[in-house]
Amino acid sequence: MSAEQRTSWMLTGATVAGVTALYVPCVQRTVPGGDSGELITTACELGVAHPPGYPLFTLLARIAICLLPSLSPAHSVNLMCSLLGAAACGALCISVCRLAGPGPGAVLAGGLFAVSRLSWQWSVVAEVFTLNNLFVGLLFFLTASFHRAESTTQRRKTAHWGALCCGLGLCNQHTLVLYVVAIIPWVLQRLHSHRELSLRGLVSLGVCFLAGFLPYIYLPMSSYLNTARWSWGDQTTLSGLLTHLLRAEYGTFSLAKSESSVNLTTMLNSGVNVGSAQLDHCLADLSLPALVLAALGLLLSSWDRMCRSVSWLLTVMLVLYSLFFAWRANLDISRPLLLGVVERFWLQSDAAVCVLAGLGLSRTHSELERRLGHGGLWKTTGWVLTMALLAHMVRTNHRECDQSRNSVVERFGRELLTSVPTDSIILTRGDLPGNSLRYLYYCQGVRPDVRLVDQEMMTYSWYVAKLAQHHPGVRFPGRWWDPVHPEEKDTFTLEQFLSHNTQRHVFACIGLPEGDPSWENSFSRWPMGVCDYLAPLQRQFHPKDWADRTRNIYNWSEPHDSFHPASWEHVANEEMWQARMKTAFFLFDLAERMQGEGKAGLFELSYILYKEIVEAHSDYPPNWDKNLALACERLLRSGHRGYSPDSLLTCSTQHFSLYLEKERTDPQADAIRSAIAHLLQERDRLSQGRRRTP
Repeated sequence: MSAEQRTSWMLTGATVAGVTALYVPCVQRTVPGGDSGELITTACELGVAHPPGYPLFTLLARIAICLLPSLSPAHSVNLMCSLLGAAACGALCISVCRLAGPGPGAVLAGGLFAVSRLSWQWSVVAEVFTLNNLFVGLLFFLTASFHRAESTTQRRKTAHWGALCCGLGLCNQHTLVLYVVAIIPWVLQRLHSHRELSLRGLVSLGVCFLAGFLPYIYLPMSSYLNTARWSWGDQTTLSGLLTHLLRAEYGTFSLAKSESSVNLTTMLNSGVNVGSAQLDHCLADLSLPALVLAALGLLLSSWDRMCRSVSWLLTVMLVLYSLFFAWRANLDISRPLLLGVVERFWLQSDAAVCVLAGLGLSRTHSELERRLGHGGLWKTTGWVLTMALLAHMVRTNHRECDQSRNSVVERFGRELLTSVPTDSIILTRGDLPGNSLRYLYYCQGVRPDVRLVDQEMMTYSWYVAKLAQHHPGVRFPGRWWDPVHPEEKDTFTLEQFLSHNTQRHVFACIGLPEGDPSWENSFSRWPMGVCDYLAPLQRQFHPKDWADRTRNIYNWSEPHDSFHPASWEHVANEEMWQARMKTAFFLFDLAERMQGEGKAGLFELSYILYKEIVEAHSDYPPNWDKNLALACERLLRSGHRGYSPDSLLTCSTQHFSLYLEKERTDPQADAIRSAIAHLLQERDRLSQGRRRTP
């Protein structure tokens, strides 16, 4: 090993050690939001994760759980991801070392990627992106090594390792294929130019590439054994395996299932929006100096025969990936949470930008030294600039990326599980309740008496069959739930499911789909915090008793609006805050639909509950003001039940006004202002009437 190679590996080791020291203290100790709960549960149960299955991640996560038994499963897998993230940064560092030699540029490439908000944020929680980042870094390193190889033996060896790495990478995240399709023709062209391309060589490379797919054998094995209480899909048949691998249930190369066809204009507009958002992200998270250095890296490397080919390959990969992803990202990024889902996929392109920035710094230093001399001065300046930029980014992002004290999603799940009676069935809907409850139930053994049933999964026959085997206490009246065509053979409606499980209390968290209203024939929804109790119609509802039962159902102390709008913590916190008013809202709505005796009493109880929660908090959701104002007005119209008309009018106008201050863009703002003016006139007439009375 030459002195330069030794220095490169020492610099890479120092980079990995530094990033590890930064990441590990920030690792989340509990289950994160999003897909993390499902991925950890899959590892706990040795099941199959959502398409395309992520077998390599599942097996690595299972190893982490077994090696760290003293930690919770969530903490173990989160920690594993932080180490994978640190290794990915090291791979970017050694890539620049191979292309431009060890120095500040190599540290900038690995360090910039490490401390950028997105990379740091997703390296301290259980997600597949850190493993994908590692494979991206390894591909860059192997590409640089192949390019700098000095002999036929070195090139062949590196090409075979690269083929294996491509296959393994595609066992984790399919987006890597956009880099693979750019690398393969480049490698073949290089081999051809050296007269080293042969049929035997192609077959050998193909075998290595296919060997990388061996972890996918895990999917049919797990599905065939069927011991996992949580597992996605049925891969025991070839069609089932291909359906899972190709993400047919979502749409291949799409982020989400699309219910309707999208025209070309809409797709182009969406692509432009995503591309613009990605550029904004690069400017905000990677910084303008880094983008300038990346552009310099491409420009200066184009003049250097040693780096020209690789720098242009990186650029082609970056552009190809960004354009394709902007086209296929079929989510509404105007919604902060969905923007958070989309932006995670920009990590793959960020890695290329960081390597180009590292090359830019290295080539700028070399060019200045060649033209002006004083090499030590320029190198020192490069180190100072690198350390200053990285230190600034650490200071900027540390508070947001430190998840060591974040337990919001896990506490959300625990509160939901604690609130339901013994032996209940919980119908989950969406990632937040579904994955958080799934993790607590299967990995932590919380509330083993209840039964979890995923509403969306129940539309698949394989899910109903698995659940019937592992949860014999849950009865299914057919092979799958079809909300759209309930008359089809072997299907069942939600009403039929509920009617077959009347021996258990059934709760829907969060909500029910609109496609199957059959349950309304025999059941009603009573609000119980975040969830709804699906009560048989013959069961009598006692408003005061139910209000007392749900008054302080959760022990939740997080301040309102205290998390980033794109985070799952924000969603969980908002659900908990809105849960405080669900009973009041339900009683108000019930009174609106009632006639005769009892109507005024329901308005009064709704008013009392709204007033309690508003007075108990100084900062709360804006809609509470609007709802309390409406409750005051309705109570006044229904006879005011002993309350002062003047106080009810004052309460209504005050909270309508507060609502407009917080929600200035409400489309009903003009109608609310008109209502305020009318209520004020009524209060004035009431005051004048009292003054005339002797």
